[in-house]
Amino acid sequence: MKDFDMEGGDLLLDELDRRILNALQEDASRTNNELAALVHASAPTCLRRVKRLADAGIIARQVAIVAPEKVGAALTAIVEITLDHQGAEKMQEFEALVAGEAAVLQCYRVSPGPDFVLIVQVADMPAYHALAHRLFASHANVRNVRSFFSIHRSKFETRIAV
Repeated sequence: MKDFDMEGGDLLLDELDRRILNALQEDASRTNNELAALVHASAPTCLRRVKRLADAGIIARQVAIVAPEKVGAALTAIVEITLDHQGAEKMQEFEALVAGEAAVLQCYRVSPGPDFVLIVQVADMPAYHALAHRLFASHANVRNVRSFFSIHRSKFETRIAV
């Protein structure tokens, strides 16, 4: 894994930083003392390092991962969107549209192929149809929508190897 360059404005990660990041990605609910013991550092050093990693934007945020089927959002859709007009303003307009929709968990501009790929989590097919009508059918610049529905998730990981 390449270190980040301090001269370029990025934080240089050392082995302790990597141990902290890996431990937090595994379970961010640990107390600072538990984390410090796990990564073999003193509690004050660990707290300083975590704050530095957060201030540098390397730790973007700490969240709980919820099981969608346990909260009534059992249907996952992967949706490809192609726009009629792909100018920068039109792309940003579409991104703003989906950013306001809670069921859209992720939005990627992609190339080649469609303009966007969305990851959508909804309760069921009627909820997906309502979302599709709201976001795609009623939006004049959406030319093509291709949806794939998950029938089984064999892997879901949020951890990035550092």
